[in-house]
Amino acid sequence: MAISSPIFCGSLGRTRPLFFREHSSASGSIPPPVISIGVRRLPFFTYLRSVPPISPLFNPRPRRSIPAIAAAPVRSLFTGIVEEVGKIEQLGPSADGGFEMTIAASTVLGGASLGDSISVNGTCLTVTRFDHQASNFSVGLSPETLRKTSLGELGVNSPVNLERALRPDSRMGGHFVQGHIDGTGEIVSFEPEGDSLWVKVRTASDLLRYVVPKGFIAVDGTSLTVVKVYDEENCFDFMLVAYTQQNVVIPLKKVGDKVNLEVDILGKYVERILKAGFGYAPAGVHSPP
Repeated sequence: MAISSPIFCGSLGRTRPLFFREHSSASGSIPPPVISIGVRRLPFFTYLRSVPPISPLFNPRPRRSIPAIAAAPVRSLFTGIVEEVGKIEQLGPSADGGFEMTIAASTVLGGASLGDSISVNGTCLTVTRFDHQASNFSVGLSPETLRKTSLGELGVNSPVNLERALRPDSRMGGHFVQGHIDGTGEIVSFEPEGDSLWVKVRTASDLLRYVVPKGFIAVDGTSLTVVKVYDEENCFDFMLVAYTQQNVVIPLKKVGDKVNLEVDILGKYVERILKAGFGYAPAGVHSPP
């Protein structure tokens, strides 16, 4: 019986078996045996299936550890919507050797308790004493508070903006204000326009870099929108509508007076993240020094 060479049949890219068949030229020969092998069971194809496809252009970046960023815990939060204008009744050294301020008020005493936080001209202070009958409360001022804010320059009968800490069910009418003063500014000018009032403030350049047009800023605890920034003058301005003028202390100040400033916390977080090396600035944009 004449036997021809085995013939290879099948397709490597499909699950059809790979087989070899014996052929005979004689008629009536015995049906040839078939030897089948599953292509996907071959060692070479099994290896390919176990290795995930990787593009030659793929170059994974090494993982970078995240450095810890120390931050003071936020125990209270404000909105920058002044609830009332109080008046300083007493200001001076306290019996325990500290510095104390007593303020006449009414609205912010509602539901007040010892240890509560109240924003006084944008500065988060702790209530150390309150008297509902006399309609006043007292707060302690640390040396750092006196250095960082303009509160030490106030006197008896000076008006101050007051706001209680934000509650979970309160409306966010302004923006997130922590009550942590970043620095002070000096009033440069007042310019009326209709029933509104333009106010221009000068501050340090290292603080002005966080001030952006149409961005938020707290001035003496009042949530305001910056209109324009004058980098060459280290100044910015904002406008007070008639209602705001009647309910905050800024219009009661004079040119040259100081105001407490707290910039939007978002800008400080973004700068910190960029300094830590996360994120990639677009072309032409450089991280702050």
